[in-house]
Amino acid sequence: MLEELPSVFIVGPMGAGKTTIGRLLAKQLGREFVDSDWYIESQTGADIAWIFAKEGEAGFRARENKAIDELTQKPQIVLATGGGAVLRSDNREFLHERGIVVYLNAPVDVQMARTAKDKSRPLLQQPNPRQILQNLYQIRDPLYRQVAHIILPTGHTYPRHMVNQLMQQLELFLSASTETTVETAAEDNK
Repeated sequence: MLEELPSVFIVGPMGAGKTTIGRLLAKQLGREFVDSDWYIESQTGADIAWIFAKEGEAGFRARENKAIDELTQKPQIVLATGGGAVLRSDNREFLHERGIVVYLNAPVDVQMARTAKDKSRPLLQQPNPRQILQNLYQIRDPLYRQVAHIILPTGHTYPRHMVNQLMQQLELFLSASTETTVETAAEDNK
């Protein structure tokens, strides 16, 4: 049944485990894994921090928008997005309409623990990273929820266990959407 699964797009805050879970899920499904930030870096020849420094967040978001549009059109991939990809409404539409969106919901404490020593995150290079993470979570959580088909709490179990949980959720989602399609088709024939 999972062969019929469309592309899977993983959203969530920084430190939620999008890349780790995405890689493991892609391996489990036998699919290509793409991280949108890595894709942007490969297309520009520059890292995300440099793009932020030279072009500002608006310049980066424009590049990210182009990347999300391109990547969500690829068939049967597993895509890990950047934490802010959901800020643009067209990105949310691309993600929601072109695949199954999984929101890895990580509490701020989990994000802090996972990003504390990471100097490659431009938004956290400020005096109070916890406050920044709390503000970002407050703004972005409703957007993640809006775009998500599946919400999976993270930070409480091992990545492989999470992937097993996600595989079960994907199967349930796929069978539910197939049943809905069948019911809708049956009602259309009345």
